[in-house]
Amino acid sequence: MIDAAWWFRRQTCALIRRLRNPRWQIWLAVSPDTEGISSRIWPADLPRIAQGQGDLGQRMGRLFRSLPPGPVVIIGADIPGIERNNIRTAFCALQPSAGVIGPSPDGGYWLIGLKRSTAVSPVLFEGVRWSTEHARTDTLRTMPEDTALIDVLNDVDTVADLT
Repeated sequence: MIDAAWWFRRQTCALIRRLRNPRWQIWLAVSPDTEGISSRIWPADLPRIAQGQGDLGQRMGRLFRSLPPGPVVIIGADIPGIERNNIRTAFCALQPSAGVIGPSPDGGYWLIGLKRSTAVSPVLFEGVRWSTEHARTDTLRTMPEDTALIDVLNDVDTVADLT
């Protein structure tokens, strides 16, 4: 467990360094809520928002509904190959499309985004079978019809994914 926590902290700090860009604002969605908000591990200049309770869909839905107006993309911290260009591609995809997903080979996704020009659907993420090969397909059923798919990247779910 200590090795996993060490890897996660190191990966997340490297990810934040790589993705900083004046063209977008990075918010850290932290958990556990109280400890994450007050942790000195995260850069002091980045705003933090508590993820809250619930499954992954409930937590992401709250983020989409609570962040300031405009396009939002959410990524996981377990994507070693992500670069600024991937984020730029996602925001560009939200110009003509209402939604965007960055697929991962295992049937899930490493990025999800919404233009948020209208209210976020109350059924967003409803019925998604998280942590299965069906997560992306299930999520797409709840997304706007014109959701774009962008770059395929690997996420890290197990130690084998690091090789």
